[in-house]
Amino acid sequence: MLPANPQSVLADILAAANAVVLGKSTQTRLALCCLLAKGHLLIEDLPGVGKTTLAHTMARLLGFQFSRVQFTSDMLPADILGVSIFDRERADFRFLPGPVFCQILLADEINRATPKTQSALLEAMEEGQVTTEGETRPLPEPFFVIATQNPSSQVGTFPLPESQLDRFLLRIELGYPEHAAERSLLESGGRREQLPALAARVAPGDFALLQQQTAAIYAAPALFDYLQLLVAATRNEPRFVHGLSPRAALSLLAAARAWAFTGGRSMVLPEDVQAVLPAVARHRLRLLSGGQAAAEDMAALIRSVPLT
Repeated sequence: MLPANPQSVLADILAAANAVVLGKSTQTRLALCCLLAKGHLLIEDLPGVGKTTLAHTMARLLGFQFSRVQFTSDMLPADILGVSIFDRERADFRFLPGPVFCQILLADEINRATPKTQSALLEAMEEGQVTTEGETRPLPEPFFVIATQNPSSQVGTFPLPESQLDRFLLRIELGYPEHAAERSLLESGGRREQLPALAARVAPGDFALLQQQTAAIYAAPALFDYLQLLVAATRNEPRFVHGLSPRAALSLLAAARAWAFTGGRSMVLPEDVQAVLPAVARHRLRLLSGGQAAAEDMAALIRSVPLT
């Protein structure tokens, strides 16, 4: 059975998240949508704007087993996946699971690790399993990665390869807080101290049912037409190195369904697709002039595909 009132549960989660991460209601809703759509989340912004706090908040409110890894340049894949050690009493090797064996992994400042260490998460993100020393081990269900990264212009960062960026369903930015939100932070001394007191708003089993209901949100044939036109426009846009892939199109649909669900609707509207398009597409689209697509490129893309 689904929770008695799914919309009330979702509203409670968002209200609690917005009480910790002030003035970022759109970003907290996108983060929840990402998890409802069974996707991984990338949060990119300057240090100190609340990336880690948002990840901690979502994990606590959903009641999932949580691990945090601070990525550094000297980190090895075994530091994430785990390692086998020799047990003298058993005269055999024993596997010690790494922090990836959890339900929500916070990969903090993921782009400070080398590409070899970054790639250690690829199998986990795509297959929900880890293969080490010739043995494949399943990860707990559900399994999500919430990764934070600093802007690539900062010293000591290694850009994520396109193949790994594509594993993230959504990429969001927090930005500086608005005046009123920052004033509240200054007066209260910050909101991180509230995290230990946050209680789960939904049981893990119920959240799986919410995910099922999200996937069942109705999309009309006309909505599929509109989504395909948007995807085709990225492939025909000469400013982009390449357009959105079929996997990106599926991600766009899944995120739009989640946005509609959190908005209390039983069907996807074009406005839902437009709302999630920047978070789904920007990190997947590279400009010929260099760098990722900007918000202005997404706005131009939406204008180029009229609703019929």
